[in-house]
Amino acid sequence: MKFHHQKLRRFTQSLFEAMGCPSADAEVVADVLIAAELRGIPSHGLMRVKDYYAMVKAERINTSPQVRATYETPSTATVDGDNALGPVAAKKSMQIAIEKAKVAGTGWVATNNSNHYGIAGYYSMMALEHDMIGISLTNANPLVAPTYSAERLLGTNPIAVAIPTQNEPPFIADFATTPIARGKLAIKSKLGESVPIGLVQDKEGSPSSNPGILEQGGAILTLGGGGVDLGGHKGYCMTALVDIFSSVLSGANFGPFVPPQVAYLPLLEQSVGKGLGHFFGAIRIDAFRPAVEFKKSMDTWIHTFRTSKSADFANPVQIPGDNERKTETAYLKDGVPVISKIFDELCEIADALNVEQL
Repeated sequence: MKFHHQKLRRFTQSLFEAMGCPSADAEVVADVLIAAELRGIPSHGLMRVKDYYAMVKAERINTSPQVRATYETPSTATVDGDNALGPVAAKKSMQIAIEKAKVAGTGWVATNNSNHYGIAGYYSMMALEHDMIGISLTNANPLVAPTYSAERLLGTNPIAVAIPTQNEPPFIADFATTPIARGKLAIKSKLGESVPIGLVQDKEGSPSSNPGILEQGGAILTLGGGGVDLGGHKGYCMTALVDIFSSVLSGANFGPFVPPQVAYLPLLEQSVGKGLGHFFGAIRIDAFRPAVEFKKSMDTWIHTFRTSKSADFANPVQIPGDNERKTETAYLKDGVPVISKIFDELCEIADALNVEQL
């Protein structure tokens, strides 16, 4: 079934208002989740409403937070998310980074005491309208096994970078530092599908094709797989760097100490920081060269790669962000598809909160 994106956004906002969020915060959360749906990333969209709701009911999320900077320099800040819904803490943090970049040329914000923040690309893209490069990182639940490990010690830890252009669509790289995210495994599981070998392993460290293996103590592998032959150690490095920038720098929990972002898992006995962590950057282009010159050069860069010879006629060389942009264009026109099981979950939550159904 398909729904108009604005209808989905209003419905989602009403759910979070009914959970006790101020209207402005509920609007931010809804905007982030629907942005994920529009860009074809349902693993970080409406599927997350159930998790967020369960966390709110379990009193693990503060629906009336006071997100604030606790440490600042002219170009940097550390932000305490006050255990907010992740999108609320993250959007405020990125706004601070942008404001600092306006003054200092670049702005950098490390955020602690937060929760799952949706798609990383949403926040990096906030910088585009200011002629800035946007960067967004976050750590996540420990579901990933480092190279040669049978233990889950890291998160899927995404990186998103958005770069403005003149006439071409902006360059938007938004990717997990693992070959698949937890949410996408959940989608596969809901659809009854398997996953290719090389993405996950069981609790003993053996390869698996079961998308539900995480519920049995299994783990996601890093980019490149579990060994070094295909560069799994490089994926491990990327995942580790995001964890350090997001948590060790901000004072959040790192690695295996990141608190679970689902209510059915108990809170960890040991904590090494405050909540979950993010990291944001905003880089003013004209701090390096005139913005128009840079954006024209980016157009040339994109044109060069887009028109390069493809090894497969059916699959031309693409630019990061192309697939998501095409999906968004189609969904804005024809409506956003919602998986039936997720629709049923939303209906149950709406009933529980006395919110009008879709």
